[in-house]
Amino acid sequence: MVPDHPPVVILSGPALRRTITRLASQVLEAAHDPEQLLLLGIPKRGVPLAQVLAEELGRLVGQATEAGSLDHTFHRDDLPPVPTKLPQATVLPVPVDGREVVLVDDVLFTGRTARAALEALLAWGNPRTVRLLVMVDRGHRELPLQADFIGRNVPTRRSEFIQLRLRPTDQEEGVFLLPG
Repeated sequence: MVPDHPPVVILSGPALRRTITRLASQVLEAAHDPEQLLLLGIPKRGVPLAQVLAEELGRLVGQATEAGSLDHTFHRDDLPPVPTKLPQATVLPVPVDGREVVLVDDVLFTGRTARAALEALLAWGNPRTVRLLVMVDRGHRELPLQADFIGRNVPTRRSEFIQLRLRPTDQEEGVFLLPG
């Protein structure tokens, strides 16, 4: 099926890479102790984004930055009691206690995913700090949440979608606005 309107490029591949470098620098500047950073991607697209950011942070500081994933499925308040999709595995490479955790997601929309991820994180332990990094903030908040690190603000219609594409998961890289 071919869409009536092609996706609008919000960030090209090279622009996305520059944005990732900028976000990694901002995370590093905000960190009290870079060795205590733990990036946790929120499935689905936050996981590969967290991995790419961890690689960039590792390049900037000269040592590996821990990255994992945090499933929020059972903490959602806007889904049926029995999820319609299978939960993803939570992968914590180190305990969260005392860590400077950065929750990583592709898009911040209503705020419900971020709220659920925070609740899921706190079920695993007591981090020193928790910050939220998103590639795109598209507005339409239903909860009073905001990201600490934002790749791009993109006001959208509620019916539109934002898609992050990253290698090696996707054949091309970039951020795209899809008509709804």
